[in-house]
Amino acid sequence: MPSHLTTLNNGQTIPAIGLGTWQSKPNEVARAVEYALKAGYRHIDCAWAYGNEKEVGEGLRASGVPREEVFITSKLWGTYHRRVEECLDQTLANLGTTYLDLYLVHWPIAMNPNGNHPVMPMRPNGNRDIDESWDLIDTWKGMEAMVKKGKVKAIGASNFSQKVLERILPTAEIIPAVNQLEIHLYNPQLELLDYLKSKNIVPQAYSPLGSTNSPLLTDESATEIAKKHGLKSTSDVLLGYLLAKDIIVLPKSVTPSRIESNLTGALEAHSVLTPEDIKILDGVAAGGKQKRFIMPPWGIDLGFDNWPVPTK
Repeated sequence: MPSHLTTLNNGQTIPAIGLGTWQSKPNEVARAVEYALKAGYRHIDCAWAYGNEKEVGEGLRASGVPREEVFITSKLWGTYHRRVEECLDQTLANLGTTYLDLYLVHWPIAMNPNGNHPVMPMRPNGNRDIDESWDLIDTWKGMEAMVKKGKVKAIGASNFSQKVLERILPTAEIIPAVNQLEIHLYNPQLELLDYLKSKNIVPQAYSPLGSTNSPLLTDESATEIAKKHGLKSTSDVLLGYLLAKDIIVLPKSVTPSRIESNLTGALEAHSVLTPEDIKILDGVAAGGKQKRFIMPPWGIDLGFDNWPVPTK
């Protein structure tokens, strides 16, 4: 059961439902990827920093689905902004592929490549060790070079606010194809979505169901809409709502039944939700439920709404 496709600004098509692999343990993620592909997924979202790409590759091969039929995304980590190709080559080797369909800048923040930790160098005050002498514009040039070399088909952003995008767009040869963000019922980022649409950048939603033990799954408005349409669960509405807004969704699970229901339920909800339903759901966060779940202590202002002002 293939998920429906969205077209990127380079003409590429991308399945609008992908399997997220963040916080999936290495011993679980291979089976999850294999099962997802056998269940009909054709889009897997990975990242160097997740530390499980070798196992994701094992799942890809075990599924029997040809590489060219699967849309694979990965992400450049902050300690590699000066060494884009080196990070990418590690990802390609771990996944066991010669190219990526999409490569994202994981966060718009370069970290000290010679700090006290290869993944998360820290400063004494507990903030991340930022490489303040590096310009994000140069990171983006490094990303563009990977497209020119044929190692990636498309490049994009992740966790970029409008303010950050406006730093790279004036000099960008290649406009980001996507911006992957924390988007869900309680953090809809409506203004940023309007901006992305104006720039022909497709939004992707990570954590579309919220966090572990998420309050979204018991939200009254979403639950009522699920009952009204006879949908199996509130999560169907949470995912279908985003699909209806032309947002790619990346639900994460390692449980076979949940992996399958995220795909089928999202598509079913997308087919029945009405414009009135979408209007109700768009207003939930503004009605007092605005909440972000993912706010790492970067110690700098990323330019997002509803994100605490950092302390130095």
